Amino acid sequence: MVKEILIFGDGGLMAGHAAREWAAIAARAAGDRGRFTAALSGGKTPVGLYGKLSGIKDLPWDKTHIFIVDERFVPFEHEASNYGMIERTLLRHTAIPRENIHPVPTAVDTPREAARRYEEELVSFFGLPHPPAGRMPRFDLILLGLGADGHTASLFPGAPALEETSRLAAAVSPSGPAENERITLTFPVINNAENVMILAAGDNKAAAARDVITEKSSPLPAAMVRPEQGRLVFLLDRRAASLLSCPCRPRR
Repeated sequence: MVKEILIFGDGGLMAGHAAREWAAIAARAAGDRGRFTAALSGGKTPVGLYGKLSGIKDLPWDKTHIFIVDERFVPFEHEASNYGMIERTLLRHTAIPRENIHPVPTAVDTPREAARRYEEELVSFFGLPHPPAGRMPRFDLILLGLGADGHTASLFPGAPALEETSRLAAAVSPSGPAENERITLTFPVINNAENVMILAAGDNKAAAARDVITEKSSPLPAAMVRPEQGRLVFLLDRRAASLLSCPCRPRR
């Protein structure tokens, strides 16, 4: 695993760098394999990135396939839907074919059924055996966030999904009375990606970022992101990086 830590003066600089990384990975994947596969996260931090990407018309959108890292068990038009946010900020502004967009199917009876159907979509698209029997999709790029509690995707501290070793997608029960049920990609999928970028911004992410990046035995879920044969890049703004002890200067 190759791990990089990049610090930026503000969110705009971070989004700009992430967009350039996206462009380079997409061009290489589309040229080598005829398609570029990316799994995207919701939340506030990647919104700037999606806005920048939406204005780049010469990316290989016709060869790009978009999946969702995790989703709340709500309709796409719900304000809490990750797919809804990604569609509004990115997808509707690009020339990506509709058949290249692969949301989590939440219009079913239960989160478990949504996870099962999403796994079937992944198996079919990536040409895996059914059941997968230990084989995992290999995404060109997975974009993750970092929660103040150290969660990433919808893999929260103490969640049974942290222990999943064979399923591609899992249903996750809420941690509080106001939380929505969720569906998430699992660590075996995340850790089989060619490139993983974790974006974090804000003072409330500083402690988690320090522990995940510097603690060798951190119990936080995000510390379990370890691409086995891939590249892991942390993109932090100066506030999220404020507790790191490295003599790093923010990029300009």
